[in-house]
Amino acid sequence: MMLCSRLRPSLPHLLSMRLVGTVASRTVAVKQPPLLSATLAFEDPSAFRVKSFGELIRALGIFHFCSFPVLVNNCGKLMSVARTLLGRRGFSLLLRPTVYAQFVAGENESEISRSMEKMSLLGLRPMLAVPIEEDLGESTGEKRYEDNMEAMLECVRMSHSNAWSKDPMMQLKITALLSPELCVKLTTLIAQQPYDLNLLVRAMDGEPITFPGLDEKEMTHFLCGLRRLNKIAEASVNKVRVLVDAEYTYMNPALSLVTMAMMKKFNKDGAWIWNTYQCYLKESRSLLLEALHLSKSEGFCLGVKLVRGAYMDKERKLAEKEGRHDPVHRCWEDTNDSYNGSLDVMLEVISQKPERYRIIVATHNEESVRRAAERMGELGIDKDGGSVCFGQLLGMCDHVSLTLAKEGYAVYKSVPYGSVEDTLPYLVRRAQENRTVLQGIRKERDLLRRELSRRVRLRGGS
Repeated sequence: MMLCSRLRPSLPHLLSMRLVGTVASRTVAVKQPPLLSATLAFEDPSAFRVKSFGELIRALGIFHFCSFPVLVNNCGKLMSVARTLLGRRGFSLLLRPTVYAQFVAGENESEISRSMEKMSLLGLRPMLAVPIEEDLGESTGEKRYEDNMEAMLECVRMSHSNAWSKDPMMQLKITALLSPELCVKLTTLIAQQPYDLNLLVRAMDGEPITFPGLDEKEMTHFLCGLRRLNKIAEASVNKVRVLVDAEYTYMNPALSLVTMAMMKKFNKDGAWIWNTYQCYLKESRSLLLEALHLSKSEGFCLGVKLVRGAYMDKERKLAEKEGRHDPVHRCWEDTNDSYNGSLDVMLEVISQKPERYRIIVATHNEESVRRAAERMGELGIDKDGGSVCFGQLLGMCDHVSLTLAKEGYAVYKSVPYGSVEDTLPYLVRRAQENRTVLQGIRKERDLLRRELSRRVRLRGGS
């Protein structure tokens, strides 16, 4: 079967549109009073009682820094200047106990283990992430991609061999294993003539496949990239769930093509390879419905990571520069509607076939988290049955994560790891891409202050 308009965002598949009508109508029809909103209030500062005094101070300081747009927007330049003035060692000494300690698990397995064991005691599960990715103009050659593959395989090993949590997960960036330039070209090619999923599966198995539209050098690189992805999938299947991240719209169709081929090969009896859907994009709902249709017709299980998205500013600027329609929803409310609608669609199909579909509700938005919990109760989906879980970034939104874990839900924290040098580009990029989130953490800051004040009063009293 051909991978049709799943990879042509502007042409939603007719069968999928029928599916959206069916599922959406069923979802809208079921309007019941909230069951769990009183429980999931996210207003209790006691969620932070598990943090040390030093951790409270550090989080407050960093969140205060992040509340200044000018600092977040220029954090890359500021860190570059600091590294020049302080030197590599001095810069590392500055960052390690502050920003690095807040958002990164550690550099080696021993440091990572200590962070993960503490997380496990709080009822949270780690979702390890090797902070490697590339954008156009950053390609570094085949040797670098092979090294990245080894780093991903090590991530699989750590996630599986350490008893940090049941049902371990990890994140994967395809552009760490395949050049962004090739992904952009593939996106153009498959918009004109979709590739057959079976062709990619055969290439993963080692067959010398010829792909229309690619020259010899591009063909060789694509085959090498598919085999790298195949090695990671073979190492992780039945052990660790691999969540493939979405990136920019100019390469996402190619990333989804490769991910769907991996799903076709490895997701026969369970969702081991997952794809990400960015709900700040106008096309996100039709893409999700296409994936549901494709998983059914091709006979594989579907794992979905549902996010709002993190590349909004760049997408809008690029669309304006190229004279294209803005691919991003016009306002925050539209993005919320998009996210919650896609969430409803997935929870509906999960309630019918929990063994075939899985979702991680990856969001810091309290309303969406509360909505997911309420719908799970209405549809009879187990809190910790495996089909639905929640996810937030390490070092952020702990009042939501800890409250969910306390109530018995499966909660993952996205956990990057590596040296200060290796994780610095990741930290800068995440800060800039998530600055709307960072500027909206006033509530978490207030809860941290209340807990800190309580500790100070207790110390004064004693």
